[in-house]
Amino acid sequence: MLHDVLDAFAARDVEAARRVCERDRAVDDLYNSIFRALVTFMMENPKSISQAAHLLFIAKNLERIGDQATNLAEMVHYAATGERMVERERAI
Repeated sequence: MLHDVLDAFAARDVEAARRVCERDRAVDDLYNSIFRALVTFMMENPKSISQAAHLLFIAKNLERIGDQATNLAEMVHYAATGERMVERERAI
């Protein structure tokens, strides 16, 4: 996503920026899946809590990179069109 949004920025490509935004939901869903799996693993294996917690931090930071790429894509869209993107539904 980061690579693609940088390409979209360089080319002022609105469609490429839109595609980056569309991929954000998949990244969020993957993070939520990893989160649930790791929490379940920690509950079943308390000795793994420290290692699993590190994996959770890694997963969260990667998810945030996806969010930042999406924010950049929205800026590319605005810079190219002068219009804000339609609000996306936010995952909770």
